[in-house]
Amino acid sequence: MSNPSIASRPRRWPLFLVLGLVVAFALAWTGFWFYAAAQAKTEIASWRERERQAGRRQDCGSVSVGGYPFRIEVRCATANFEVQGTPTLRLELPSVLAVVQVYDPRLLISEFTGPLNVSQQGGRNEYVLDWNVGRASVRGRLPSRVERVSLALDALSIRDSGNVDGDPTFKAKHFELHGRQALGSRGADPAIETVLELKSATAEKVPPFAARPINADVTSVVHGFDDFSAMPLAERLKKWQARNGEVEITRARVEQDNVIAEGAGTLRLTREGRLDGNLNVTVVGIEDVLRMFNLERLLSQGEVGAALNALDRLLPGLGGIARQGAAPGLAAALGKRAELDGKPATALPIRFVDGTVFLGPFQVGVVPPLF
Repeated sequence: MSNPSIASRPRRWPLFLVLGLVVAFALAWTGFWFYAAAQAKTEIASWRERERQAGRRQDCGSVSVGGYPFRIEVRCATANFEVQGTPTLRLELPSVLAVVQVYDPRLLISEFTGPLNVSQQGGRNEYVLDWNVGRASVRGRLPSRVERVSLALDALSIRDSGNVDGDPTFKAKHFELHGRQALGSRGADPAIETVLELKSATAEKVPPFAARPINADVTSVVHGFDDFSAMPLAERLKKWQARNGEVEITRARVEQDNVIAEGAGTLRLTREGRLDGNLNVTVVGIEDVLRMFNLERLLSQGEVGAALNALDRLLPGLGGIARQGAAPGLAAALGKRAELDGKPATALPIRFVDGTVFLGPFQVGVVPPLF
């Protein structure tokens, strides 16, 4: 006869089996993580060497690897970058943290601490960039095939060290830039789609339009750009122009106070480096824009200005009165009536002809050559 106490004793080997499998998996995962961390260090060294050969040198005061068990975190303290060219630029950051999830190695996320000091080699700081939160991400197989790049900065400010009053040259509550290979892009016809977003951005040294906060959202496709090697900006623009490069602005929206503008068009460079192309723009508050860009100076040119000067000769001061009330009439002459966001607007072309800027039929400025 069997012993009842022995028959009712629970079997414990399944529990020990499960526990053993968990321990074995943990040990295997730990080994894999340390192997991946070692590979990350090797890849970083190889990448830095490739960048050095391309004229871009990166260095760290110290490098640490962590993130166990699910991430690979590489922290670079006292980071500095050097881009060879004319001039050679040096960039310095206090800290950069790069993170890759073990289960998604094609996505690299980084955080960086400001300020960023930009200087010429052996010289003083030219610009100082600072922010509260800075993040970037890269999607793709690094470094050979990058599919998408994103950069986001909160409370961005840019200061020119030569500015004695210390005020920011540019600042924005939020700055965001995305870039990816455009659909249909080929080696013979490279194209990069970009999205730029600005919130409460000001540029104090570029009056009058940018002195008050601006919100902007611009989507464009850059055609003909395929060389990412280190070179001076002027040389890069020359190469881009030689490839018949152009910027196709598919949608741009800018808001400032009561002014709203939306537009699209194409811009390119001439052989002399001058801006050329057309933008079709719809503007709410065109009268405010005209006043912002000095309406009296605009009216003093061409046939309109000659007619108003004739009024002054007929009766001193009459031309000035006409100038003060001319904005609505001039707005009508610039373009046709339209509607934007349910508000009355004016649709007009902005033309760049060999660097000369035309607002409707009127010449309003000249953009200097870019190289």
